[in-house]
Amino acid sequence: MREIDVNEIISVVEKLFVDANYNLSQNVLDMLKKASEKEDSPVGKDVINELIANANLAREEQIPICQDTGLAVTFIEIGQDVHITGGLLTEAITEGVRRGYKNGYLRKSCCHPFTRKNTGDNTPPIIHTKIVQGDRLKIIALPKGGGSENYGEVRMLVPSQGKDGVKSFVLDMVNKGGPNPCPPIIVGVGIGGNFESSALLSKEALMVPLGTRNEDPDIAVLELELIDEINKTGIGPQGYGGTVTTLDVHVKMLPCHIASLPVAVNIQCHAHRIKEVII
Repeated sequence: MREIDVNEIISVVEKLFVDANYNLSQNVLDMLKKASEKEDSPVGKDVINELIANANLAREEQIPICQDTGLAVTFIEIGQDVHITGGLLTEAITEGVRRGYKNGYLRKSCCHPFTRKNTGDNTPPIIHTKIVQGDRLKIIALPKGGGSENYGEVRMLVPSQGKDGVKSFVLDMVNKGGPNPCPPIIVGVGIGGNFESSALLSKEALMVPLGTRNEDPDIAVLELELIDEINKTGIGPQGYGGTVTTLDVHVKMLPCHIASLPVAVNIQCHAHRIKEVII
């Protein structure tokens, strides 16, 4: 049994969310550069180059990539041989988020659904936990902005709608979003499971490294088909028109009930902020 003190977790989470909001990962920058080379529209190419310049400036000046520094979404993998000492894991993550958003001068975007009163410190965070083998603690920070999150949805399709129904739903959500999710976007698709697990799958799909394909050959083909069809919409970078509307599409899938075909879509903006640490 390995002990990890909550103070170490607090410190890690604080730094992780600041890092995610200041420093766009090389994986995303590389995809933006490839997108610039592929983009046929001069305006679209200029827009992508501005996004790259913006990300580089944020890194150099250590300031947020975007003013919307998102809700603090965290994915936690806890080794079954880990024992958290000094307090509760959820409270440690919450305190780390609180400190990160305060000390990193990140915008606090968390508010009451009806009164719209701000919670003042961007808490509570969204926390997803999974028990895994080993004695390590993996923490993934995925700050998620509202502009892209607003164009996520779960639909309970019927089995007869099949793969064509899934593709139609994904394209419907992309077209509905248009310029609002700040394209070029990343699209996470969750298929199967049930209502809530399909939604979680779609967000987990956003954590797959850009440029990689699903291990299932049939799903890999579906991802490539969706990339092609989304880019044919002509929405383009920031909605100004062009040939690059999405940087990538990732699909995650689970078995489902014989009477159901749950599908969820979660869209991410070009500022795909994701960082992870293993303790």
